[in-house]
Amino acid sequence: MSNHQKRLSAPNEWPIERKESTFTVKAGAGPHGEAGVPLLIVLRDVLGYVDSKKEARYALDNDSVLVNGVAESDEARPVGMFDILAFREREEFFRVFPGEGGRLALTAIDEESASSRLGKVAGKTQVSGGSFQYTLHDGTTLQTDEGEYAGKDSLVVDNETKEVVAHFPYEEGALVTAVDGAHSGEIGTLEEISVTPGSGANGVTVSREDDEEFETVEEYVVVIDENFTDGGED
Repeated sequence: MSNHQKRLSAPNEWPIERKESTFTVKAGAGPHGEAGVPLLIVLRDVLGYVDSKKEARYALDNDSVLVNGVAESDEARPVGMFDILAFREREEFFRVFPGEGGRLALTAIDEESASSRLGKVAGKTQVSGGSFQYTLHDGTTLQTDEGEYAGKDSLVVDNETKEVVAHFPYEEGALVTAVDGAHSGEIGTLEEISVTPGSGANGVTVSREDDEEFETVEEYVVVIDENFTDGGED
């Protein structure tokens, strides 16, 4: 199997130039599915911290790059929505955030904000012993005794302990961001959830701070917290 990915056929979320060259690195197995952006692309094409795969491997071998609190050694590791990137030597921290057109972008945050990450609940099952297992939007799972979390809710997970430190229910009045579609990256208040009969996707209406509204499908919005949008800066 090839280790290369044609730029023109790469997922829309990848922040790369399509016509710069024919190939780019292929994402390895891991979280976020096909939408995950290889870490090498973030280091080389987005941040410009390295010029080649060799330089990226050197940095990763020195445990200087952390993804969600864990030192990463694989340059093909997929990085995606709401992941936290930390660069120890530079003392720089970023959150992966949806940008215009659904392309992933990086938002600078402070060290305290980098200690946890946001996850959208995509699945919930009860396991033996009465605990609950939750699957997040990136495919990772966590187990807890708390059974109050529901699908589409958002959880803030501590990167070190892997424990849930905050819970934001999916409901009207919640602060949300669009992560896909024409309004990707826009933030506002969830004003209305319109339930569609049958198998059609539910719709939502979101009001922005400028008093403008936009409509999108339910699966394109994620509940966030006000502190989440400003990176924790004063």
